[in-house]
Amino acid sequence: MGFDEMDVDTIWMDGEFVDWDEAQVHVLTHGLHYGSGVFEGARCYETEKGPALFRWEEHLERLFQSAKPYEMDIEFTKEELTEATKELIRRQELPSCYVRPIAYYGYNSLGVSPKDCPTRTAIAVWPWGAYLGEDALENGIDVMISSWRKHSSSQIPTNAKTTGLYVNSMLAGEEARRNGYAEAIVLNKEGHVAEGPGENVFLVRDGEIYTPALSESILDGITRDSVITIAEDLGYTVHDNVSISRGELNTADELFFTGSAAEVTPIRKVDNVVIGDGSRGPVTEELQQKFFEIVEEAPDEYAEWFEFVDIE
Repeated sequence: MGFDEMDVDTIWMDGEFVDWDEAQVHVLTHGLHYGSGVFEGARCYETEKGPALFRWEEHLERLFQSAKPYEMDIEFTKEELTEATKELIRRQELPSCYVRPIAYYGYNSLGVSPKDCPTRTAIAVWPWGAYLGEDALENGIDVMISSWRKHSSSQIPTNAKTTGLYVNSMLAGEEARRNGYAEAIVLNKEGHVAEGPGENVFLVRDGEIYTPALSESILDGITRDSVITIAEDLGYTVHDNVSISRGELNTADELFFTGSAAEVTPIRKVDNVVIGDGSRGPVTEELQQKFFEIVEEAPDEYAEWFEFVDIE
């Protein structure tokens, strides 16, 4: 679904609510030419207690941390961005939505150095269902190992969610789709499993759960962290500081993706090799069901994960 088909008409930009079609930047904006922006992808869920931003505090913290290596000074406080986001959701009257905050170097000069460019900040929200499709959540998806590798943290910070770096994700994802797959898995420069173009990867073997370590050139996913916590709360042993070889994917009992957009999505095939019995595995299903139960009910034991919008 394109934006023109969605019932959204307002974006927050630099402290003001502006018409969706008027939310524009100059063609010589630094971030457009050099990818010098940082962003987040979060969700607001329609819980039984009202609309609530999920893990919002962690998303905002990562936004500000992502800005640090680029010496980008976001001119709004976390509290101001939180209130702006809540008000934007209220104005759009959205019970649930995807949330995209972004900060980027704006228009002033076009040297590679952004020192004379202002930092611009914007927030958009819009309805967005299952990122990889509703069917994917139940039946899983087919993925391929991309020929593109994930860059090393010695080249570009992998713990920062940077706009320009998603060219790597776009190349991997589009390569997969051209070849008839729903998504890709990207290896790091050592040939170990890193992540998906916009997801973290989990492997289940003999009832235990494995996911690549942060040192494997992955983004420290917030849904990754949520699923690790949920799994441990359910009594599973989780190994979150490991290297996973390409071959281990083929012999896994279960595989799944996590992400703010992808949520918890099973993987049924890798390069046409069937994983397990080729359907959503029992561990993945239990974790997925618990995840959706939490975001629907906002239970007290996970209360710190929710920032309520308080729609009047």
